[in-house]
Amino acid sequence: MSDRPTSGADGDGDTGGGSGTDGSGTGEDAVVDRTDDPLTTERIRDDLRALGVVPGETALVHSSLSAMGWVAGGAPAAVDGLLGAVTATGTLAVPTHSTQLSDPATWENPPVPDDWVESIRAEAAPYRPDVTPTRGMGAIPECLRDYPGAVRSAHPTTSFAAWGADAEAVTADHALDSPMGEASPLARLYDRDALIVRIGVDANTALHLAEYRAAFDGSPERNGGPVLVDGERRWVAFEEPEHRDDFREIETGFEEEHPAGVWRGTVGDAETTVCRLRPLVDFAVEWMETHR
Repeated sequence: MSDRPTSGADGDGDTGGGSGTDGSGTGEDAVVDRTDDPLTTERIRDDLRALGVVPGETALVHSSLSAMGWVAGGAPAAVDGLLGAVTATGTLAVPTHSTQLSDPATWENPPVPDDWVESIRAEAAPYRPDVTPTRGMGAIPECLRDYPGAVRSAHPTTSFAAWGADAEAVTADHALDSPMGEASPLARLYDRDALIVRIGVDANTALHLAEYRAAFDGSPERNGGPVLVDGERRWVAFEEPEHRDDFREIETGFEEEHPAGVWRGTVGDAETTVCRLRPLVDFAVEWMETHR
């Protein structure tokens, strides 16, 4: 799958520490039943350190709180564990996308009636980094986006939040016409040879950077979102590369060619994979140019 949300409707969430139900409909009681002991901030930090997420590292994290097991303290405890792994000498980044502000003409899950589209474009509240919630990102990014010391980029649909030594540099100057391209946090994370850490999920937004860099036949996709310009709301339009449903094939090919480049373990109960962003993106560019 392309890891790109396809609807502007309310997204799913995550359980763990009293947060209700997750996107699959699994309740918190089910998470409690399959957890032997409450997961703590210290355990999360230590499990991440064992996987190479150590002080001073830069890490892009995709996560499912409920996949970890029942976390004592919920999302803030998990965020504390993540921050404790990299420490203030490192940098933690997460996708904080808000696709409820994207062009409603592109929504698929679910779509909206055609005669709603212009009204939504005209009236949807503008993106505000401190206010706009994430959609479909899970409980951890939603918690981190306004955590003390965190910084969020300015893109209305495809923002990233970061915390730590390079948080400002990673999130600054996120261009409207580069949601996940050269003027986005993904490119800044590539420059820093960040780790990609996936905790209980398949999502991998880093591969979208490869779509901007690869030369392949495809039709650009139009999108847009509401922003504030000099205090006034405006709808802005932009284009993105064509997204395709081949990310898992790319990851399989990368691991076959670089078996030592992917590290596997667990964070709590969650199956977790870690790899370097730069070699994966470089491989994906070549793969897309060959196979797309």
